Amino acid sequence: MKKVTPIVAALMLGAGLSAHGADTLKAFPAAEQGMARHVLQLPGLSDESLFKLELIVGKTVQVDRENRYFFVGKLEAQTIEGWGYTRYTLRELGPMAGTLMAGDPHAPKVDSFVAVGGEPYLIRYNSRLPVVVYVPEGAEVRYRIWSTGAEMNTMEKD
Repeated sequence: MKKVTPIVAALMLGAGLSAHGADTLKAFPAAEQGMARHVLQLPGLSDESLFKLELIVGKTVQVDRENRYFFVGKLEAQTIEGWGYTRYTLRELGPMAGTLMAGDPHAPKVDSFVAVGGEPYLIRYNSRLPVVVYVPEGAEVRYRIWSTGAEMNTMEKD
């Protein structure tokens, strides 16, 4: 799979909630205290089976340039009872961990987005329902849209 070009992504970012999308938000409860609800309405595409959405949760923090960092945490999919819709929740943005490369202790820190570690969290692209993510207040939700071509390859038998 490959990432969608920046131009296509910028066009997609401009898509707001449709009237249908606003109606479906009724199924998603308000965020609990200490949590924030993030909503993304994806634009319709001709063949959505060729796309995936990657959810990335993290926070912008000051770090050094030499090391790679990540937060501990797990994004979980939950089905909303009575509706059958899926919501995604990160209950806790755990401690930050990173590599231990020696660097200049006097070098200035830089602001950097540090994501929850682990495998990429890919979900099905679906423009008919909003993507709703609940995270602790102060956490950020970012995303990437991945695409592939319609061509399929056949594997050889052993």
